[in-house]
Amino acid sequence: MRKLAVLAALGAVLTGCAGGAAPPGSARASAPAPSPVRSTAPSADATPAPATPTIAPGPGGLTAVFERGAAAGKVVALSFDADMTADQGPRAARGERFDNPGLIETLRALKVPSTVFMTGRWAEEYPDQARAIGGDPLFEVGNHSYSHYAFTSPCYGLPTVDEGGMLQDVRRAFAVFEEIGVHRTVPYFRFPGGCYNDAALRALAPAEVTAVQWDVVGGDAFATDPEAVAAQVLTGVRPGSLVVLHCTRSAAPATEEAVRRIVPELRARGYRFVKVSELMRDG
Repeated sequence: MRKLAVLAALGAVLTGCAGGAAPPGSARASAPAPSPVRSTAPSADATPAPATPTIAPGPGGLTAVFERGAAAGKVVALSFDADMTADQGPRAARGERFDNPGLIETLRALKVPSTVFMTGRWAEEYPDQARAIGGDPLFEVGNHSYSHYAFTSPCYGLPTVDEGGMLQDVRRAFAVFEEIGVHRTVPYFRFPGGCYNDAALRALAPAEVTAVQWDVVGGDAFATDPEAVAAQVLTGVRPGSLVVLHCTRSAAPATEEAVRRIVPELRARGYRFVKVSELMRDG
């Protein structure tokens, strides 16, 4: 599999939403310097939204992948995956919570700019929360697919989207955001499980998105010890780091409390929190 140089790549090990090692066949994309484009949805504010940076496709027209920033200063981006797989509706109906409003309120209370990667199915299940997140200037909303099915296999036991349906799955999520009224969406896509290959990168090229991965794994998926999650993040963060965590109570119950430990400590170390778009722009 062709390996492409990632913007400011540190060669971080790719891990999936479950926090494990990179699946076989995953590829790293490469890209030239960012080129600014407009957000995919209008800002809810009267002031026009600033240009949202993206990365041009790499060789062969492959969608570019961003993993961390190259900023000289002490900046870090926290990103949160709002996961809900398309076939989990019956579980939600029985009371399982795939949202985490307490986490969002904590980020607001701590004034932490963040990027939330939503699946379209999550936004359908929690439309009021999706609108509230998208309407808050503290956040920006990225695309995490509609179905949360894997774009290559194996990928932590997730069902798989066939190659012909990948582009439609991404566009369907954006369509859901527009229908629900989720503002501040950005042209960024996060692969379910973090799993992808060249075929997936090629299939998504018409969507004109930048794929966003990470260099620091929060390890909060299915974790119950917030101290352990916080320690993993605090150990891994470097200037320009992009951290992946989750906004799903049932699958990541320790995240909110871990964030309460992570944020003050990183600020004490001199770090400033930014959204992914700002991290990409600075890089």
